[in-house]
Amino acid sequence: METTINCNSPDQLQETAIVLLNSCQEERFFAFYGDLGVGKTSLIQAICKELGATENVSSPTFSLVNEYEVGPLLIYHFDFYRIKDLTEVYDIGYEEYFYSDNYCFVEWPEKIETLLPVNYVEVQISQVPDSGNQRKILIIKH
Repeated sequence: METTINCNSPDQLQETAIVLLNSCQEERFFAFYGDLGVGKTSLIQAICKELGATENVSSPTFSLVNEYEVGPLLIYHFDFYRIKDLTEVYDIGYEEYFYSDNYCFVEWPEKIETLLPVNYVEVQISQVPDSGNQRKILIIKH
C-alpha cells in the first residue's frame, strides 16, 4: 500500500499525523526518511501527541532513543543520525525495542537498514521545490 499526503504548512502537522495513524492502524514500526531539517522530528512529535503523549517529545540525537509512556503502551523514538557503526545499535539492545509491539519511530533508518524488521511503515518526507513550507509525505507499507 502506498499513500501520499501533502502537508502545506506546519499547522497541518496534526492533521497529517491523524491521516498517517488512520492509514496504518495495525502498524507499530515507522521508519522516517528525509533530508536534515525536512520535518521528521516535527511529524513524530505530532504523531506522539495524537497517540496521547503528554511529555515533551524531542529528538534523541545523542541518547539514540527516548521513551514515552502512553497508558499501557510505550513509544520509542530513535535518532540514528550520529551513529558511526552498527555496534552502537547492538549496544542499546535494539531487538528489545524493535520487537516489543510498542510504537517505534526511527529517524535516519538508512543507517541501520539491515536491522529493520521485515514489516514496517516507510515514511518519506520531502520538501516540495519552490513551495516554502510544503512537504510531500509518502507512506509505504512493507
